[in-house]
Amino acid sequence: MKAAAFEYHRPTSAEAAVGMLAELGEDAKVLAGGQSLVPVMAMRLGRPEHIVDVNRIGELGGVTRSDDVLRVGALTRHRALERDEAIGGAVPLLARAAPYIGHFQIRNRGTLGGSLAHADPAAELPAVAVALDAEIEARSVRGSRRIPAGDFFMSAFTTVLEPDELVTAVHLPVWGPGSGFAVTEFTRRHGDFAIAGAACGVQVNGDRITRAAVALIGMGSVPVRARAAEQALTGASIGEASIGEASIGEASIGEADLVAIGSEAVAALEPPADAHGSAAYRRRVGAHMIARALRAALAEAQGDLP
Repeated sequence: MKAAAFEYHRPTSAEAAVGMLAELGEDAKVLAGGQSLVPVMAMRLGRPEHIVDVNRIGELGGVTRSDDVLRVGALTRHRALERDEAIGGAVPLLARAAPYIGHFQIRNRGTLGGSLAHADPAAELPAVAVALDAEIEARSVRGSRRIPAGDFFMSAFTTVLEPDELVTAVHLPVWGPGSGFAVTEFTRRHGDFAIAGAACGVQVNGDRITRAAVALIGMGSVPVRARAAEQALTGASIGEASIGEASIGEASIGEADLVAIGSEAVAALEPPADAHGSAAYRRRVGAHMIARALRAALAEAQGDLP
């Protein structure tokens, strides 16, 4: 099928773009990478009357760092998240998540801001934003605001963005030495949406975990913070160099212990059931994804100690 007829607009500044969105209202959709919007339009699942193409707006790109915060422009492509050394060095979790996004053709065009605004609960970047307590910068004719990622996603494919707001950038905290990050997910085939997954970061000081952040992919209508897992880890001792011999309190952490932490984190969740798996199946897979991500992140954190 082909998309229904629409009127095409191509502003060259953010000011002009938000002005158009204010004028056109809910009849308009923003086109960035188009990797989600174009298929929706082609299948006639969405019929916007106006398309506002923001690809020529240079101010929506770029990466800048100020102290312990990295600002990434909304038009930053997934491929840049994967390969840009400034991004990978400051916020490694973005670089770890990017290779899981679809196939390389999608990553060449898809954008960070577009992924967050689309709010697919099975997507990787929303989970990364939630795990890291990122802030999404949105602009309208009324001005700019920064929305905590935990408050940004309302339900599947729905955010708190107003119809006249445009995502302009994402602000992400930069963790210090002794940090480790990992993304794990389970899919039927490479490039498919995740049945379940986890994005996590941990920070250690000496033999103790001082910080932990875990968010789940595909386990609800929005990215879910695994608070129980974070609480179990924060303040715990990790013992010697090998994660296989690490400890929480007096107990040795092995694979079974990490899975137990993961199982506790997903126990109260009601993930969607579909042709790919029941809710119980997703909980079981999700627990193992948390365990694998934590094991990899803790191993990296220990290797990153000064």
